[in-house]
Amino acid sequence: MRYSPIPNSLFINNRKRFIKELKPGSLAVFNSSDMMPTSADGFMGFKQQTDIFWLSGIDQEKSILLIFPDSTLPEHREIIFLKETNEQIAIWEGAKLTREQATQISGVQTVYWLSQFKTVFHQLMCECKQIYLNSNEHLRAVVEVETRDARFVKWCKDRYPLHDYQRVQAILHKLRAIKSKEEVELIQEACNITEKGFRRLLGFVKPGVWEYEIEAELVHEFLRNRSKGFAYGPIIASGFNACVLHYVNNDKQCKKNDVILLDVAAEYANYASDLTRCLPVSGQFTKRQKAVYNAVLRVMRGATGMLKAGNNIIDYHEAVGKLMEEELIKLKLLKLSEVRKQDAKNPLYKKYFMHGTSHFLGLDVHDYGDRYRKFEAGMVFTCEPGIYIRKEKLGIRLENDILITKNGNVDLMKNIPIEAEEIEELMNS
Repeated sequence: MRYSPIPNSLFINNRKRFIKELKPGSLAVFNSSDMMPTSADGFMGFKQQTDIFWLSGIDQEKSILLIFPDSTLPEHREIIFLKETNEQIAIWEGAKLTREQATQISGVQTVYWLSQFKTVFHQLMCECKQIYLNSNEHLRAVVEVETRDARFVKWCKDRYPLHDYQRVQAILHKLRAIKSKEEVELIQEACNITEKGFRRLLGFVKPGVWEYEIEAELVHEFLRNRSKGFAYGPIIASGFNACVLHYVNNDKQCKKNDVILLDVAAEYANYASDLTRCLPVSGQFTKRQKAVYNAVLRVMRGATGMLKAGNNIIDYHEAVGKLMEEELIKLKLLKLSEVRKQDAKNPLYKKYFMHGTSHFLGLDVHDYGDRYRKFEAGMVFTCEPGIYIRKEKLGIRLENDILITKNGNVDLMKNIPIEAEEIEELMNS
């Protein structure tokens, strides 16, 4: 793999945490992601399904992980099934993982080939009391393609219709929300790579540069630092484009006096970072641009202070809305008299700040977590307020990644320039 080896103690401990949540006599199954086709004989780049990675560290297609803590045979309490390498695969694709390598990566002692799966699985199904199967239950998921997990659920229920089936996602949403020390270190490395990419831009951006040229600078820096690239589709939005929240075309030329909104970040070892910064194309913010920029920065700092154990996302977002309301009044975008008469369920600030301030971050950019659960030490959140003024062709969003601890929080992006004056100085140095 491109990234440095991860100690298998991370995955061993993750499985121990997972096993504690299972009912007695349970068998759990996890499948790799599919290799997604394009057209003709093409395929998209492989990205591992994050649950099997979190539990095993296996980063290879067509892999299966079985966890059956109460199996009569000790060697069947944890099993990995792999695609077996042959000479032709080795020549055309490169050798796949050996059994020994899979054990070294995952800490799972029993590794079989995929050709053995149905036989072994049938034995375990005859022994287990219930089976936990996986699906995508993320609140924001829109799944239009049948996944490998979805096909497996159909196959399993067709072949074993009388078994007791359980959902595994409820457990994983609980566990994956709390990051271990090793996971925080991997997220921090993703943040560090992101910082290198961002600093590279400070001497590169100028009037006439194209958004895709900025994208190219970033991906160059990310790849040379052992990242696979962007943790999500990069948003490089100049001028009015910054008012389109999910703008990803990145095909416009950056003009004098525009501000570029950059929502761009690297992944590392499948872990995501998530950064947003804004740069003045000319190297200097106008008075109005800086006023809006500093308003967003004040909201961001106020919101960051609320990311602490014991708070919750609903109260947090309401409180951040109040901060934003005050700033929008100062910017003369809202009138105090109208705010006092507003519908509390449809606050006026949402005209200029229409998205949430924070989301869970981890193996997925919008990582697992229960929005009704109180904040706890070990959770990592983004903090990303913004103001979007379409009539002024100005969008400002600022975003850092925040680790909650027992003693407050830690900004994992604290070394990435954010003050307007520092940005200007670095761009003109």
